[in-house]
Amino acid sequence: MKIFNKIYNTGWGLLSALLILSACNKLELDPVPLTQPTQETTPTLATLLDDPGFSLFKAAVTKAGLLPTLGVPTLRFTIFAPDDAAITASLSPILPPGVTPAMYIASLTPVNANALISYHIIPQVIPVASIPGRFPNFQYPTILNPRPDLSPLLRLTTFPSVRSNGAWVNNVPIIATDIQAVNGVIHKVLRVIAPPSTFLWDKIDKDPDLTILRAAILRADTDPAAPGVLKGALLNIGANFTLFAPTNQAMRNFISFATGGQIPNKDYVSAAGATSSGNVVTVANTAGLIPGLPVVVTAGVGQFDNATVVASITSATTFTVSKLPLTDLSGGI
Repeated sequence: MKIFNKIYNTGWGLLSALLILSACNKLELDPVPLTQPTQETTPTLATLLDDPGFSLFKAAVTKAGLLPTLGVPTLRFTIFAPDDAAITASLSPILPPGVTPAMYIASLTPVNANALISYHIIPQVIPVASIPGRFPNFQYPTILNPRPDLSPLLRLTTFPSVRSNGAWVNNVPIIATDIQAVNGVIHKVLRVIAPPSTFLWDKIDKDPDLTILRAAILRADTDPAAPGVLKGALLNIGANFTLFAPTNQAMRNFISFATGGQIPNKDYVSAAGATSSGNVVTVANTAGLIPGLPVVVTAGVGQFDNATVVASITSATTFTVSKLPLTDLSGGI
């Protein structure tokens, strides 16, 4: 019992000493409140656009309704801004005669102007020294949301980069960097940065030299375990893909190699006597015919549109085509 009391008394003594030391330390180490830096109010990104060289860009920013936002000192943005010369060089080749870039910008709806300008603005400050030089380029989301109905968080991205030949955003050179404002930075660019306007599938669907790839994608999408997955991915507005697309000849070469040469690596040509009825073509033999191959009239009477391809093989002697013949066939393909 004496041993316990000794330990008990000693423990309370140590605890009392620790509490006293803790209290002393607390008094000595009270932090000094930090003084917050003063938020400067000028120049803002909006006032930098008062530069006469940015008159067209400022007109578009104003039409888009974004000028007040760019004038808030406490917000932070990076703008890739084309000056008047850059906008004129970008628009002049596509404008009708007599229509100036200023007239074109004035004709834009606020929605269209907002979509165009928003793709030039990143919601953070990115000095050129912070842009990585490694490959692949780092993605920076812009403030452009093309489909807020799908998600309020959706953003189209840009790809700034620094290489041995200078700074770039997407494939547009940056010609002046780090124009400072209290709420961000402006990088001047050589041309207007156009947001993407088509899906990868649109490119494949309309390219006459990718018809076999198109047919292969559609065939793969008939798999019951994953119907429509490939085409759906290529139509996904939120995805960022790089597609190495084999041309028709590349696909023919692969298919011919994969079949040991049983399927020829060139356009199908039928024996003489081919005829057509609507989009159904009758030939002597459909052996070696591949959906997606272009169809060309090489003999007899008849004509196809240049983008016509084999749609499906329906029998040993018939197949369908993607478009009705311009002139019905008689005598051969």
